[in-house]
Amino acid sequence: MRAIVYSEAGGSEVLRLVDRPEPSPGPGEVRVRMHVSGVNPTDWKARARGPSWVSAEMTEVVPNQDGAGVIDAVGEGVSEDRMGERVWVWEAAWQRADGTAQELVVLPSRQAVPLPDDASFELGACVGIPALTAHRCLTVSEAGPHALSPGALDGRTVLVAGGAGAVGHAAIQLARWAGARIIATVSSEEKAALARAAGADHVVSYRTDRAAEEIWAHASGGVDIVVEVAPAVNAALDAELLAPNGTVAVYAVDGGSALPLSWPLLQRNVGYRFVLVYTVPRDAKDQAIADVSAAVADRALPVGDGAGLPLHRFPLERTADAHDAVEAGAVGKVLVEIG
Repeated sequence: MRAIVYSEAGGSEVLRLVDRPEPSPGPGEVRVRMHVSGVNPTDWKARARGPSWVSAEMTEVVPNQDGAGVIDAVGEGVSEDRMGERVWVWEAAWQRADGTAQELVVLPSRQAVPLPDDASFELGACVGIPALTAHRCLTVSEAGPHALSPGALDGRTVLVAGGAGAVGHAAIQLARWAGARIIATVSSEEKAALARAAGADHVVSYRTDRAAEEIWAHASGGVDIVVEVAPAVNAALDAELLAPNGTVAVYAVDGGSALPLSWPLLQRNVGYRFVLVYTVPRDAKDQAIADVSAAVADRALPVGDGAGLPLHRFPLERTADAHDAVEAGAVGKVLVEIG
């Protein structure tokens, strides 16, 4: 089978296309014939620095966490009813040497989630890390909710920083599905159009000095949840907008990590919560998978230009170009087509 591998840390030039033996699933595992692999920022970053968990026996690492395909073999203890099931895959390459940039991937059955017949493999490859991260950001507040469903965020105001990014896009869609009022910040008119297409009620340019005033005009009583990609850069803005007992859910530290704290935040019992999807507690991860699956089934997470998430497609042999596109800040979702 064809696979993309690397044996040393470095730029995208370390990625190479090879032929490997077809793997067989072990107990509790399934084998997925991949159709589409999704590329996330952590994929090129792991390749650039080298995964810290790689052991001496792991001479080749296949990149990419997310993807979608069809189960074509099952291991002992897995129902044969799963054969032929369309699935989306999450965290395939987390502390493993086998990501989704290959024709066949073996992984624990739990990490291959049923994909409805009316959902494309492209959509399946887009959920994974972005949607699970967004779910955690929207449910990590002490005030709840700790699960998402229609109506779960009724009456809440959510501010999504970077509303045109993959996580921001998923956060807007999930918050919309759950009934929140959604305000997104962006840097350009092009990105504003994408955030609106995703479902944001109001979109504000964070480059204007009137950003706080414009957000306040749509956030009566303040913002309950901030889905934050740049906590240090946006610290003053968030502090001005947060409602009492509000939460800033930080999933990245774009622009620096020095976070200034202030007396007004203390007065309002504001909470900062930090989100790394790979180490989220198992119960919370299971809830996120269930809720994201329900949202997919409800057609609440569409992808493509019309849904606010442009797709950039590369064939398997151009996975290096796909990694470079993500590293360069491609707007939308970068996919590697395998099947």
